[in-house]
Amino acid sequence: MLCHDEDEVHQVRARLEEWLEPRGLRFNEEKTRVVHLEEGFDFLGFTVRRTGGKLIIKPSTAACKRLRARLRTEVKALRGTNAEAVLRRLIPIVRGWAAYYRAVASTTTFASLDHYMWRLTFKWARRRHRKKSGHWVVDRYFGQFHPSRRDRWVFGDRDSGAFLPKFSWTGIVRHQLVKGGASPDDPALVEYWRERRRRKAPPPMDKTSLVLAARQQGLCPLCRQALIAGAEYEPDTPREWINWFAASKKMLHKHHFTYRRDGGTDERNNLRLVHSECHRQHHAGDGKRTT
Repeated sequence: MLCHDEDEVHQVRARLEEWLEPRGLRFNEEKTRVVHLEEGFDFLGFTVRRTGGKLIIKPSTAACKRLRARLRTEVKALRGTNAEAVLRRLIPIVRGWAAYYRAVASTTTFASLDHYMWRLTFKWARRRHRKKSGHWVVDRYFGQFHPSRRDRWVFGDRDSGAFLPKFSWTGIVRHQLVKGGASPDDPALVEYWRERRRRKAPPPMDKTSLVLAARQQGLCPLCRQALIAGAEYEPDTPREWINWFAASKKMLHKHHFTYRRDGGTDERNNLRLVHSECHRQHHAGDGKRTT
């Protein structure tokens, strides 16, 4: 519990116990403690602390250490593989972790993690090409892969054009405070909570996919079903976000309305976001269609 003084602590605790007791619940004494705002505490991967008169929430040190350890383990396991395999493994982790922490003060943390990721991928590339110079490795695996970002230190695969997004590319979206003592269990506030969920920040996918999904009203134009089942549910942990991005990457493809072989371009007005299975079935029937 976060309280300013001991009197407030006793008042808050008494109210909570009064609310919990009829429901057969009680405090876990081993996991419950009272802290001052200046001391702060860690909760669900966040550090909450008052600094300079302001309440600051940011990724916890322990959460950052866990992420760095996982990235080291993943990259070490990818020794001997190609850049495509590295991207397939790391992209969901970067997007998922950044999505979970995008609502708090994460700018400095994201920048630090980007630097750490650069070191990991550079070492991976040097190990893969032991006889090549550092300049050769940089020219082979790093460049300005993202068309709209002036950053030549992006790790990617020049054969496919795929690249590893940076943590700092995920914009910070401030959490919208709940009005007063509004509770999701209050039947009088059903409309308030419905509108609040509707206005939540969209997943930080690439801009083209978001634009296409919005234009298609969240539906696959080939089967007319929802592009992402359960899209109204927002994951609660970095791991759930990582799994969400891994699954969505497999299940969604960009379909060219006019095929590239027929002169179609990669402009948004020629793209549709579709299920990968629908995409496969559609192209399986190419030989049967005359138009």
